[in-house]
Amino acid sequence: MATAERIRQRLTDLRHGSRSRMLLTVAAGWFLVLGMRFVVPAILPTISEEFVISNTQAGLAVTILWATYAAMQFPAGALIDRIGERTLLVAAALLSGLGLLGYFLAPVFSLFLVATGAFGLGTGLYGPTRGTVLSRSFDAREGTAFGVVMAAGSLGAAALPAVAAFVTTRYGWRLALASVAPLFLLVAGALWLSVSDRPTVESERSLRQDLRTVVAGVRNRRLVLSVSGETLMLFVFQAVTAFLTTYLVTVRDFSQGTAGALLSVLFVGGALSQTVTGRLADRYGTPVVLTGVALVSTVPLALVPTVRGVVPLAVVSGAIGIRMSAGPLSNAYIVDTLPDAAEGTGWGLLRTAFFAVSSLGSTAVGLLADRGLFALAFYGLAGLTLLAAGVFVTLPRRDRV
Repeated sequence: MATAERIRQRLTDLRHGSRSRMLLTVAAGWFLVLGMRFVVPAILPTISEEFVISNTQAGLAVTILWATYAAMQFPAGALIDRIGERTLLVAAALLSGLGLLGYFLAPVFSLFLVATGAFGLGTGLYGPTRGTVLSRSFDAREGTAFGVVMAAGSLGAAALPAVAAFVTTRYGWRLALASVAPLFLLVAGALWLSVSDRPTVESERSLRQDLRTVVAGVRNRRLVLSVSGETLMLFVFQAVTAFLTTYLVTVRDFSQGTAGALLSVLFVGGALSQTVTGRLADRYGTPVVLTGVALVSTVPLALVPTVRGVVPLAVVSGAIGIRMSAGPLSNAYIVDTLPDAAEGTGWGLLRTAFFAVSSLGSTAVGLLADRGLFALAFYGLAGLTLLAAGVFVTLPRRDRV
């Protein structure tokens, strides 16, 4: 009994120990979650070839990945106060790892879609919970903590698709996906040991009251415009990341490895741009910077069908990634606009909405690709980005009514 008590005490000490250890663990989880979410699109040409599926079906697989991610945003937010972040983060890591193992065991495309759905649900559970545990644990240094975790995610998105493409060319796509599952299991254990329990609370407000407040707030012009612009940007981002590698392999005759590396360059461009746009927004205002980002990222999309050569395409891919810097800026603007009385509920509901709509981007591009209209798809995505710029230019500054 004494030995069991010592073990329990040691585990308790670990859970309430170093916040740095907890931060690194959460960052490691986000590295895997965000990075692996873009691995399936990176190796989609090889998967499509094995299952003998159309571009539309391939696009549907990516839509399921994002739609299941979207489906978890609102429930995750509602569950945080009721069961705590530690349980949710561990469940997210376990479910994500289970989904990756499912890929290894999927002999037919229908089971591949089931594994994709499981992985999407797991990653969707991780996102909102990651944010609240950082806010709760690093009150005075919240910006630094978020910066570390977001940088880890950007690194994962840049590195893992290229690594997976390399592994796929030598050992197959199943191993490229399933080999990461043990890492998720390790992260799950580390999260259980490093994240402290959150006191659960009974809200005095009902979920119905919060939803009514959110619906009333939707009449706010700032909210309508900012959500519309973010949805357009995310729709295009989801579509282009889903099919860039497929386009490069099937139309441009690049190898799977080269195409995966070019997709990784896109995320490098996104990570670099995010280090600059935040400071610009503080100086010139969020609407001005969002408009500029949308305008700048319109051009490389229109150039994809005409640019030739690996180096020029790498430049174009990096420039497409600039659009990633719009996400944090528009998210901050939206949260600032939401009614304070139901900010958490509103944010979870809106995230579910615009991620769900944007998940259709890959299916739309797949439909066009099956009709030999890949170039038109990229021109259309450029047009939607230009439309987003038109929406952002009408936004008032956050410090003005």
